[in-house]
Amino acid sequence: QVHLVESGGGLVQAGGSLRLSCAASGRTFSAYAMGWFRQAPGKEREFVATISWNGGRTAYADSVKGRFTISRDNAKNTVYLQMNSLKPEDTAVYYCAADRDPYRWPMGVPQSYDSWGQGTQVTVSS
Repeated sequence: QVHLVESGGGLVQAGGSLRLSCAASGRTFSAYAMGWFRQAPGKEREFVATISWNGGRTAYADSVKGRFTISRDNAKNTVYLQMNSLKPEDTAVYYCAADRDPYRWPMGVPQSYDSWGQGTQVTVSS
């Protein structure tokens, strides 16, 4: 497993932007796909975005497509989530996750990820 630490959450008004970061340590970061998930109060954790091990492939939930961008810097062992045009319904705890196996496409399936960060709170006010 890998140790993941998220940062960058906070309170923002609707229409604003935030950039989340997730720093990884403990194994070869560049070999594993990474993902972002979120969980709102009273709801199940849901997929937000995922990126392949080399950054060449990405996928997004329909609810964030066109507003959020996932990226990674393998030299810094960090994955990012740029969130623009934020809406109140984006309010949640955001978690980054690392794929269980190297050099594969996990397709955003939660069971494919075996390492999770502690989460960072994002609150969007209307």
